[in-house]
Amino acid sequence: MGGPIAVVAVGGNSLLKSKELKTVEHQYQAVCESMVSVADLAERGFRLVVTHGNGPQVGFIFRRSEIARAVAGMHMVPLVSCVADTQGALGYHIQQALGNELARRGLPRSVVSLVTQVLVDRDDPAFVNPDKPIGDFYEADQLPELLAKQPDWVMVEDSGRGYRRVVPSPRPIAFPELASVRTLLDAGYHVVAMGGGGIPVFESEGRLQGVDAVVDKDMASAMLAAELGARILMISTAVSEVRLNFGKPDEIRLGTVTAAEMRRHLAAGHFARGSMMPKIEAALLFLDRGGERVVITDPAHVAQAVAGGVGTEIVP
Repeated sequence: MGGPIAVVAVGGNSLLKSKELKTVEHQYQAVCESMVSVADLAERGFRLVVTHGNGPQVGFIFRRSEIARAVAGMHMVPLVSCVADTQGALGYHIQQALGNELARRGLPRSVVSLVTQVLVDRDDPAFVNPDKPIGDFYEADQLPELLAKQPDWVMVEDSGRGYRRVVPSPRPIAFPELASVRTLLDAGYHVVAMGGGGIPVFESEGRLQGVDAVVDKDMASAMLAAELGARILMISTAVSEVRLNFGKPDEIRLGTVTAAEMRRHLAAGHFARGSMMPKIEAALLFLDRGGERVVITDPAHVAQAVAGGVGTEIVP
């Protein structure tokens, strides 16, 4: 039923306008700007599933929780609940902003946000080796004081932008709400789902149980797109296109490339683990599972990139 499906994965960092402009109001403004291009896809007849990252936002919530515990003796909010909180808050922002933009164009305001879980393996090695960046960036000289207060945190340098906390990022296995997403799409709704990669859960004796982790949003989005039979996976991030030798004098911007070419670039070590690497891995997984195109660009160029000539396009 309806038009082709496009899954649009919006990066959590791309919803921060700058280091100085990261209040809730600033984030909503960034969402509104991002949804203009996303609405262009709806106007072209695509049925949309909008997913979103949450690394900075989870970090904000967790830090507030720690301050509240230190200052007022409040209870801590588990990381898995922080993920769920971001699904509600960012889902609300995306649902409202996209709905308003559609209504402005005379299109139905048919957008719904769905709280979505993702099944992970209890024995995933990620629980032993955390590597998913969340939260604020810190300078090297801030680390001693920070780690004195948070000795259980694991900090890593993130793509030349500073140091960030890393947490377990298990691989997604399945999506308990997959049928609900399909039903909503078939009923004519655009769906905001799989926020932050989904709320990670184990299954034990037929029961689901949350676990403290953050699933990679791009990998979960790619798997969801493949399951839904989406035609396009759009990965919206903080840069306008994928680049080789990123930040160096011999930097090369990539336009249209094949999956085989991108595998060679990946093997050559061009993409940072905590930044572009997971996006490329997700793109290749989607194409391996029958996807037609992956487009990577910044929020302002989503529709232009799908039309061609802007951003990075990866094809089989």
